[in-house]
Amino acid sequence: MSQSVSASHILLMYAGSERSTASRSKEDAERQIQELATRVADGADFAALAREHSDCPSSGRGGDLGQFRPGQMVAPFEQAAFALPVGGTSQVVETPFGYHLIRRTG
Repeated sequence: MSQSVSASHILLMYAGSERSTASRSKEDAERQIQELATRVADGADFAALAREHSDCPSSGRGGDLGQFRPGQMVAPFEQAAFALPVGGTSQVVETPFGYHLIRRTG
């Protein structure tokens, strides 16, 4: 495993997810993140989608989370981020915070 990675993400929270202020249902969040995954796969600008749709404060930076080391993120997020090649985008990843799309940037 790499010592550290850099990544951006799009997070859609739902009512009841950890630290959530979202009112959407879990089903609506899952449907919306799948739609965003399709748009990203079709070539949409990841950072622009993060700015427009992500519920994370990182949305203002296009989803940029910067660099992190093993143990700094929740396990499903970390596993997906470290498994991606630089420039790669994950499938939808579920964590206690909601649904994510992750793009490894370094």
